[in-house]
Amino acid sequence: MPPALLAAALHSLDEGIVVARRGAAAGGLEILFANAVFCAMTGYPESALRGRRHGLLHGEKTDVAKIVSWQRTARPGQSFAGEGYLRRKDGGVLHAAWNFSLIPASRGRAVHVVATYRDTTEKRRLQEALLHAQRLDAVGRLAGGVAHDFNNLLSVINGYCQIMASQVADQPPLLKGIDVIHRAGQKAAALTRQLLAFGRREPLKARVINLNRLVHGNADILSRMLGESGRLKLALARNIGQVRTNPVQFQQVLLNLVLNARDALRANGQVVIRTARRNVRSGLNRRATDAAPGRYVCLSVSDNGIGMDAETQRQLFEPFFTTKPEGEGTGLGLSLVYGVVEQSGGFITVKSELGAGSTFEILLPETNEPAEPPERTAAIAPLPSTRGHESVLLIEKDDLLRKMVAGILTADGYHVAATRSPAAARREARHLPKPAQLLIASLTSEGEKLARALQAAEPNLRILCTTGRERAPALGWLKRRRCAYLPKPYALSELLKRARALLDA
Repeated sequence: MPPALLAAALHSLDEGIVVARRGAAAGGLEILFANAVFCAMTGYPESALRGRRHGLLHGEKTDVAKIVSWQRTARPGQSFAGEGYLRRKDGGVLHAAWNFSLIPASRGRAVHVVATYRDTTEKRRLQEALLHAQRLDAVGRLAGGVAHDFNNLLSVINGYCQIMASQVADQPPLLKGIDVIHRAGQKAAALTRQLLAFGRREPLKARVINLNRLVHGNADILSRMLGESGRLKLALARNIGQVRTNPVQFQQVLLNLVLNARDALRANGQVVIRTARRNVRSGLNRRATDAAPGRYVCLSVSDNGIGMDAETQRQLFEPFFTTKPEGEGTGLGLSLVYGVVEQSGGFITVKSELGAGSTFEILLPETNEPAEPPERTAAIAPLPSTRGHESVLLIEKDDLLRKMVAGILTADGYHVAATRSPAAARREARHLPKPAQLLIASLTSEGEKLARALQAAEPNLRILCTTGRERAPALGWLKRRRCAYLPKPYALSELLKRARALLDA
């Protein structure tokens, strides 16, 4: 085959091809030929590669040493495969897989080696993204379990606040203290909802907000958080649109990012929060992890601190990963940030260099809807008197919560049988003066079997589902108006109202 035709064939391949001369030099094999694909991968023209050692391109010296060692004793038919990082001419890095083989000689010892290189950067990025998603799922499951237990405790705290408020309604100083406890309980309930949302066990409950207003509303507390470590600067664009996210959770995103920036600051430190509009055009989202084409609102938090190396950046959003000393960080802050941004339909990236600071950039889809007014924490509500008289079967595993709910229902006039499991409920239901008319339970599979049995005895059975799942289970065998969903932690006043509304429907 003519040499020109052979070279044209090698240039037409979709993998990088390098032909080199065997040798024992520490710098690698001498490059004799590189095709167009390999030149495009590395950024070097063929003339700049010809005659140089291939170790110039490999990021790890051990990779070069292994290849040199292999070719000393290799025979035709024996190949050497590996993968690692290659250095581009512009200083960038790509990940590649390679395979080296000897070119058989017509006579004597083979003196040439052919190598194929395949750019696996995107494949590796996707594998890392999958691994990261799996780790986030694991911590989401853990967070969901913890939040479920806290919801039971908060239901008890907030419930007894309402009971005590009714008893001291004529004593303003005591009532004020109880109201403070109740408001703190409501805030704690909002935090558990964040954990559940992070674990995707509760809807995001997103609202349309303006990020500039959110930043301005939290500027004072963010400045106080920085303290003497540095100063806060706002660079907010005037023309940004609205976004849809949960304002409480996104406030936590801001707090976490500014806290991390504070810990990285040195003398004369500065943290800058910027907002801007960003239009991602088609063709700019080449990687699967890039933002899809569309209009976004960009919020970034930058600092001029110590910065991070590449290895730290790769692990940054992983659950339980922290660079702080033992006992000073949980490693969940940035995982929570990642979860909130992802659930809001957004994207988050980080750019950092050692000694040059870091920038976290968040893109959230822009919406044309008007911003909604902020929610306010409700004051403690008095317990209503619904004057119930029906038979109620309560299934609640948590002893404190079960005792409290049974007590308030009994005080309101209901005949209550309270148990901790569906099996026990079957026995206790027999002691009710008449078949249960209302079932209050978290409907697991066993709970649903019990509900069907109860309906056989009482066709007009109502069900108040207190499951910790995102929504009440579909009960096709029950009329829609005879079933309601009350997520934990719930207020006792809301429980009484829902129960009465179901029974009166």
